[in-house]
Amino acid sequence: MTELNEQDFRRRADSALESLKQSLIAAEESADFEVEDQSGALHISFEDGGRFVISPNAPVRQIWISALATSFKLDWSEAEQDFVLTKTSEGLKPLLSRLINQQLGEEQVALT
Repeated sequence: MTELNEQDFRRRADSALESLKQSLIAAEESADFEVEDQSGALHISFEDGGRFVISPNAPVRQIWISALATSFKLDWSEAEQDFVLTKTSEGLKPLLSRLINQQLGEEQVALT
């Protein structure tokens, strides 16, 4: 994982979250969730009351996802050009696709 300065982190995190938001908005139409951008953090609300929060954490240069009663901390990977969950090597969108599908109980969402 590459160590980023704060400016590089913010630029990459903003870009990743904006791209993720567009993918989520496109997926909203076919799945039972709603996405909101609240002060730079993305909030996903599900019809069953479940809630995910995706937010940048500048001091540690990570994107954090709070979902399914777990905190996922993604680091920037220069090789992948993406924020990646080290434990599973999943990028931001593949990881979130998997978590949303787990929450929904079916394979409905494939974020690209």
